[in-house]
Amino acid sequence: MARTNPIQFIQQVRSEVAKVVWPTRREVFLTTVMVFIMATLTAIFFALVDLLIKSGLQGILGLFG
Repeated sequence: MARTNPIQFIQQVRSEVAKVVWPTRREVFLTTVMVFIMATLTAIFFALVDLLIKSGLQGILGLFG
């Protein structure tokens, strides 16, 4: 791999950073809200699955215990 001096490196980094398309404040807000909504729905889903499995196991163990 070819070595570059520090000045060339900084120039290359600045040119790559200039290519980045940064999200707007609205996009960041909307994606953050969506993450919280999906995390909440996932937590509710797994809580319900946990309750279902717990009830099922208690019913099965109640028959044999």
